[in-house]
Amino acid sequence: MGDRRISRRGFLAAALASPAFGQPAILSNLEKLADFGVHEGPAWHFDLGLLCTGNGNIFRYAKDGKISVFRQQAGRPNGLLIDPQGRLIVCEQGERRVTRTERDGSITVLAGRFQQARFNSPNDLAIDSKGRIYFSDPRYGPREGMELKEAVYRIDAPGVVSRVLEQEIDRPNGLLVSPNDQFLYVADNNNTAGGPRKLWRFHLHNDGSVDPGSKKLIFDWGDARGPDGMKMDRAGRLFVAGGLNKPHPPHETADRLKGGIYVLSPQGKLLQFLAVPLDEVTNCAFGGADGKSLYITAGGALFRAQASDPGWIPGRFA
Repeated sequence: MGDRRISRRGFLAAALASPAFGQPAILSNLEKLADFGVHEGPAWHFDLGLLCTGNGNIFRYAKDGKISVFRQQAGRPNGLLIDPQGRLIVCEQGERRVTRTERDGSITVLAGRFQQARFNSPNDLAIDSKGRIYFSDPRYGPREGMELKEAVYRIDAPGVVSRVLEQEIDRPNGLLVSPNDQFLYVADNNNTAGGPRKLWRFHLHNDGSVDPGSKKLIFDWGDARGPDGMKMDRAGRLFVAGGLNKPHPPHETADRLKGGIYVLSPQGKLLQFLAVPLDEVTNCAFGGADGKSLYITAGGALFRAQASDPGWIPGRFA
């Protein structure tokens, strides 16, 4: 008889693939919808369907499954956000700015510079109940031409920008504001060897400032690929894209924490892991008529899983 012993790491990896014993799945029925070079930024628009980014464009995945280019050569966009008025907020990494596409199609620059310096490469977005927008500004890849340290900013109005986090975070990526404006979640994902790959939580003040002393560790990916984009459902659970299926030595391992969606409690307990077969799993967004479809971007493809509860979407399902 063969040796049926399972290594500790192997047992842990297997255990993470399922919800707690006897508990219903939070996420299920993963399906690949299309492969059209989509890499990031899924955001659900209640009229247009899903918008996402890749190859310098913003794509539309309509409710009937039709794929089209919503905005061509859109400044090498990354993270997207739909505000409660249905306007599209875009992190334009190539142009090093954050813009808003108005309902008439015109473009408003929300954040182009900070103290006369250009941003690094705006990455991800979150919004609070007052309409204030938070964005992360890391720099991945070559670091020449950086004029600012990597940080998190808040936009109160077009051109009115404040820096809310800098030294507290190494390389900010995904962001999320809790529905009651109580917390700001920040994915700290430095993908160079030895860099932090952690999800942090900070208290937010009523004026939109962050309490740096409230920094709390929610989950640590160790030496694996760290957290990227994230969303929250109406039950307060976090859905975080992260991990790798194949290692990226010497920087990121893949033997323990695989690529997929990590479902966490607000306190950081891992409730379920949904494996996604393509690297890299970059982001996710709730959508659909009932808010229970979780759209996932990974490896140039778009996936969808079914959630047990609706997601929280600004202006809807709150």
